[in-house]
Amino acid sequence: MRPAYDYIIVGGGSAGCVLAYRLSAQPDLEVLLLEAGEPAQGLRHRIPAAFPKLFKGPSDWAFYTAPQEELLGRSLYWPRGKALGGSSSINAMIVIRGNPRDYDDWGMPGWSFAEVLPYFKRLETHPLGPSAYHGDRGPLHVEVRRYTNPLSYAFIEAGVQAGLKRNDDFNGTEQEGVGLFHVNQKNGARYSAASAYLRPALPRPNLDVQTGARAHRILFEGRQAVGVAYAHHGQRWQVRALRGVILACGAVQSPQLLMLSGIGPAEALRKLGLEVRQDLPVGQNLWDHLALPVIWHCKAPISLDKAETPGNLLRYLLAQRGPLVSNVAEAGAFVRLQPGALAPDLQFHFGPAFFSNHGFDREEGYFFTLGPTLIAPKSRGYITLTSPDPEAPPFIQPRYLREPGDMAVLRAGLELAQAIAAQPAFAPYRGPLHARLAGLHTQAEWEAYIRQYAQTLYHPAGTCSMGQVVDERLQVYGCENLYVVDASAMPGVVRGNTHVPTLMLAEKAADLLLGVQATSGTSSPA
Repeated sequence: MRPAYDYIIVGGGSAGCVLAYRLSAQPDLEVLLLEAGEPAQGLRHRIPAAFPKLFKGPSDWAFYTAPQEELLGRSLYWPRGKALGGSSSINAMIVIRGNPRDYDDWGMPGWSFAEVLPYFKRLETHPLGPSAYHGDRGPLHVEVRRYTNPLSYAFIEAGVQAGLKRNDDFNGTEQEGVGLFHVNQKNGARYSAASAYLRPALPRPNLDVQTGARAHRILFEGRQAVGVAYAHHGQRWQVRALRGVILACGAVQSPQLLMLSGIGPAEALRKLGLEVRQDLPVGQNLWDHLALPVIWHCKAPISLDKAETPGNLLRYLLAQRGPLVSNVAEAGAFVRLQPGALAPDLQFHFGPAFFSNHGFDREEGYFFTLGPTLIAPKSRGYITLTSPDPEAPPFIQPRYLREPGDMAVLRAGLELAQAIAAQPAFAPYRGPLHARLAGLHTQAEWEAYIRQYAQTLYHPAGTCSMGQVVDERLQVYGCENLYVVDASAMPGVVRGNTHVPTLMLAEKAADLLLGVQATSGTSSPA
């Protein structure tokens, strides 16, 4: 460890790994990456189908929301990665960029879809590249799928029979339709941001990585961020930054660290006895994707419910083949349900298994699950401090379903799920609806089901958003040399899984810091 670095990156998740890789590629820059967790190690981190077993383990912060008024007072569990690679080390590995309209609607200079597409291409090695939409030389390996369950193919055919368009690439010419999800895997194993970006950078002499390091506050001299105070194995440390402090702690903890450092809503900070350095709406504009499990019994014994056998494990260990390569959410769809919607407002995640309550609930038998997911929520929440103690968890208030239109989309998604499952393609497999849904017919009954079983799909964002907390260069307003680079900087929704958009954001941020720009998937001097 050096006493000072050019850049200190706080958070070794998806964005932090990208930044460490790109900034340390400049041999004249000394870079420190601080991560509160440890390296993601062990077989469960490698085996794609094992991701639910990582929840509430050492690699998970395991946050909970405030009780949700519109969800029967439930406090929802929010898994967040606590390891090198962050949530990319515990997620379902789905590669989705969102809809082009998302970035255009952000309205931020430099962040239109045409301007960010080169970064999406630069970050990936995709079997469909090189092409107008895909790259073939990037750090992140993408597989079109090494294993797919027959039930997922039935879902696609049923979707087409229900009137949806077949779509073999949700990240291609259009997003709408039904098809298989591509995944960030390499040779059938999880390929997290730590695998893709950080591991190749570790041998560089100008990059230091400190795990088990919990950031407590940002150090300032006047308006300029000059370092970070952190705890490491019970001891307090301070380290200086010469060019910049970059927060990449995610949508929950980047706002938390800003507020602990005196940057946030002034009145709330004063109530906790914190000095106000900059009055900004930190923690506001919280949005997330809410998902709903709609489950059927499967007549054929082919689902993933009993895939954990010694034979399948041996097949995976020897060849990285078979059902354990599944990311469970194998197929999906993007649809427009609300009148006048200009882009999809609902995404389906299809799993050939019983999947409810994040995989903690298990039942005997064979099942398949359709998961209608609200991807353009109108409801907004916030994150704030519960205490000036940096080790205390923040207060998470998503305000799910506070806007009536959000319930209408999920209710329509539940109806569409039943219409898809009723198609001929599912006839060989479709058993009865799960008992939770059997006998529900009225709008009120469906809404009651949604309130009882809806859960996060793990995509919180927006809490340090561009235009409110940071500018288009991701620098915090009113501060010098302080940046936020993660999903919290996204000012508006992304219609889809947020891992790859976060990688894109960090790729662009690295170029902004280095003064270069991406063109056709490469970087050149600005």
